[in-house]
Formats: sequence, structure tokens, C-alpha cells
Amino acid sequence: METREHAERSYWQTSDLERPGAWSAELLTLKMSEARVLLEKLDAFEAEFCDAKTILEIGAGQGWASCFVQQKFPNATVLTSEFAPEALASLGSWARVVGSGVAGAFAARAEQLPVADASIDVAFAFAAAHHFGNFPATLRELRRVLTPTGVAVFFHEPSCPAWIYPAAHRRVNKKRPAVPEDVIKYRELAAIAEASGLSIDVRFAPTTTARGAIETVYYLALQRMRFLQRRMPCTADYVMRRC
Repeated sequence: METREHAERSYWQTSDLERPGAWSAELLTLKMSEARVLLEKLDAFEAEFCDAKTILEIGAGQGWASCFVQQKFPNATVLTSEFAPEALASLGSWARVVGSGVAGAFAARAEQLPVADASIDVAFAFAAAHHFGNFPATLRELRRVLTPTGVAVFFHEPSCPAWIYPAAHRRVNKKRPAVPEDVIKYRELAAIAEASGLSIDVRFAPTTTARGAIETVYYLALQRMRFLQRRMPCTADYVMRRC
């Protein structure tokens, strides 16, 4: 865990693309591509978000996704959290780009959120939960902060069954070697959620939005052969509620 956090902290501090003060067309293009997926998810999960009074993003990175959520759901109080303060240093720039800031931001690990018990209607992570590492502590923390009718959603997570995990893990780590990546073993996460007092709904989501050519062909195949989604690496959304 310490090795992973050190690598991630170092990335946010020194990356030519995403260090504090770095701003480029390349960064904007990258995040806008990811934003297409986020907006697709927010449309699909509008029922969960539209009546929320308080929304919290965990593992937010630079916080750009929180800005989009605040813009889409202006009546909610949107908070954003990320363990590396260097990442959150860019939040103001994203607020100006998106045209909407957030109500509050704080540097905190996903398993140590400085918010009151039963105070969050929706907690979400966008393509970030596979970095958390300590899922038992994180899911217990989510159960603590969610209101009785609240929901936690992990969006767009690389996922796979245990048998193919080694190959899937090697593949995702080729994409951004500077930061250790992981793949969620969906059955393992489901067991952890249930032990933490959360119900969980695993929704396989082989979207082709913002994919490369080879990935598009792969995910089109998964869309057409749904039985493969549980048997092969596939992005998934995880929806959790207090039992």
C-alpha cells in the first residue's frame, strides 16, 4: 500500500502532464475523452443522483469529474476528495473549464473520509476504485458515511474473474507504467461488500465510448456475446447500498 501511494503521489507531483500548474491541450483532450464516458454514466444513473442532497467523489484526482457532476446536478452539494493534495491543486482550473466548481474539497484516503456519519446521499468513484487497495476498510467507511437510503457507485472499473487476473493485471499496467494499476476481481469485491454490510449490484458495462480501435472491436464483441462479460476482462459499474 505504501509503495503504491508513494508512486501515485510522485506522479501527481512530477508528471509533465498532470503535476500542479501543468496545463496543455493534451491534458484537456485526455480528460474530455474520459468525460464522455462519465456523462454517459451520469445519464444512466440519473435516478440515483437527481434527488441527492450531498454527493461525494472519492479518489477524485484533479476533481474534474466532480465539477461535471456539480454542473449536471446544481441543487446538490458536491464534495470531492483525493488522498494526494498535489492532484487537487488543479481543481480550480477544472472549475473554470467546466463552468462549475464544487462546494468543498479535501485530501483524504478513501478509507478515512472526514465527513459525518450518515451524511452522504451518493458517493462515487470514476475509474479510480481499482487504485484504492484496502477495499475492506474503504467499504466499511462508505457504509458509515452513507445515509440509510444512500448509494455508492464505482463507475467504469476494469474488472475480471480471478482466473484471468494475472494477464489482465499485466495488460493494464502497460498503459501507465508510472502508476501501479490494478483490476478488480468482481466476485472478491462482492464478498467484501457483503461482509461490510452493503448490498452490491455488479453491472458489466462494455462501452465502446472513448476506446481505441482494438478495444472497440473487443468491447463490441462483449456487447454481442453477453455471456463473455463475466468470463473475460470487462469494465463494470458497482452499485452498493446499506443493508
